[in-house]
Amino acid sequence: MGLLSRFSKASSGAADPLADPAQRKRVVYAYHEQTKHHPYRFAAGPYELDWASQPDPFRRWIGADLVRLDRAPPGSEPLASRPLDSDPLYPPALAEGGVPPAALEPRAISQLLFDSLALSAWKQAGASKWALRVNPSSGNLHPTEGYLLLPAIAGISAGPAVFHYAPAEHGLELRAEIPAPTWRELTAGLPPGSLLAGLTSIHWREAWKYGERAFRYCQHDAGHAVAALSIAAAALGWKVELLDGAGTLELGALLGVFAEAGPEAESPECLLLVRPCAPVEPAAARPIVTGLASRVAALAPAFRALDWRGRANDLSPEHVEWEAIELAARACVEPPSEEPYAVWPRPPRATAPEPATTSLRRIVRQRRSCLALDGKTAMSASAFFRVLESTLPRAGRFPFNALPWSPRLHLAVFAHRIDGLQPGLYWLQRDPDRLAAVRAACRAEFLWERAAGAPEDLPLRLLLPLDLRRVAAQVSCNQDIAGDGAFSLGMIADFERSIEEHGAWFYPRLFWEAGTIGQVLYLEAEALGLRATGIGCFFDDPVHSILGLSGRAFQSLYHFTMGGAVEDPRLSTLPAYPEREGAG
Repeated sequence: MGLLSRFSKASSGAADPLADPAQRKRVVYAYHEQTKHHPYRFAAGPYELDWASQPDPFRRWIGADLVRLDRAPPGSEPLASRPLDSDPLYPPALAEGGVPPAALEPRAISQLLFDSLALSAWKQAGASKWALRVNPSSGNLHPTEGYLLLPAIAGISAGPAVFHYAPAEHGLELRAEIPAPTWRELTAGLPPGSLLAGLTSIHWREAWKYGERAFRYCQHDAGHAVAALSIAAAALGWKVELLDGAGTLELGALLGVFAEAGPEAESPECLLLVRPCAPVEPAAARPIVTGLASRVAALAPAFRALDWRGRANDLSPEHVEWEAIELAARACVEPPSEEPYAVWPRPPRATAPEPATTSLRRIVRQRRSCLALDGKTAMSASAFFRVLESTLPRAGRFPFNALPWSPRLHLAVFAHRIDGLQPGLYWLQRDPDRLAAVRAACRAEFLWERAAGAPEDLPLRLLLPLDLRRVAAQVSCNQDIAGDGAFSLGMIADFERSIEEHGAWFYPRLFWEAGTIGQVLYLEAEALGLRATGIGCFFDDPVHSILGLSGRAFQSLYHFTMGGAVEDPRLSTLPAYPEREGAG
């Protein structure tokens, strides 16, 4: 157990060391330190993969009624040359209030899920066959499960209910009916046409392959899922807002995952309000969600008492339990509270984006993680700048408008093959108020010069003008893919300040922000005819050493690369739902 061993209970009768918020933060710091990869030591994981115990990638609630949803195949709208820009200058497809909100009916629910959490294709190599999904996942293991709380909708449910989404069937499993008075109390003050979505994680799915570090990867995946839902909602004229303050255990009651135990249990992650975009969105506080967190907390006992239907299917015949993951998950339990975030200004974009030419929904569903890059494909400087600009949390920009906290991640960018731009190490500052702190923490010899040719509103600075392709690969666990792309990057979190400011429960949210950035990069690559992939395996402290970072003030959480993909001719791609081809 190493660093975390002192936090384990000495016996079942011992006092819980995680009752103290200060101890919870110590556990998070210890977990993060213990699960770092080093050139001479990787984080603890399985010695070899037990293929007989590979988890089933699909959770089903046996005995729960399944409502099959019709597919909503992509058409030509909305268009997106760079799909995620959403200020008023952009074609209105993804601008808040720019698309007339769709009615809350079965086809819209189907489209929301089809473009976010559904299967996107099957891959086959010889006798082996496996599913891909719209939302990315570390190792394609998919620990994230999705739930919807819906009002009465003809064709889905006669009354309000809690549903689990079954992606293999593209259907909703009815878990519990919600009494009408309880639903009215829960949704009081929400706009008509609103629904609630919840995400959970099954840590075992990732731990089977990645061991102790898997808790990190589950949080990356939750962030990708939040972004996927936000972008899918945008195409419907809807908006996703992440709600904090309800409490982790209370969310478990709301979603019906409070009674499960053991390595296959679902850990509640986040609650999302999905609602129609208003013609003019409020710029200050979030009045629409005010009080919702407290209502969730207050109604948790009523939800625990519902008639929950179905039994969770078994995912593996045997398990390896990782105590470090259990401790981290317990430390990160969020207590009920008021909205925990101060309002922060989201600056508008100063320049107009390019006209839209590509179907957003096609890009979303064609997204793939590259397995190898060709080491020769370059990007134009203008395209490179556009990609990085799309990761900034501008006013009204999907999917970053889903996250209520101020930006906590910045990008250390290894530019390899950008036409017209000096190769080297660059820095993209996503929160301008933290630039002085970042510069003070980094190497004194860095240049901090504005990137040549970058737009005025892109805070990209050159730190070190060197060809760092080999270095980028070395710090990404010696994976060539990090040096073979047009660029790669590390997402550097304002780590210690965030946890000290909010508590240990904010630790997963740093990874959610990383996953949200990663989802944007995936789709930007597709829009350019390139491919990208997230990299969870990197040598944490050597990355920090390159930047001159010490201590735990700033930490690298996620790496990414983008370039020209090398296709594997041994793999064939099959339709996501072949038995339903042609279904409406």
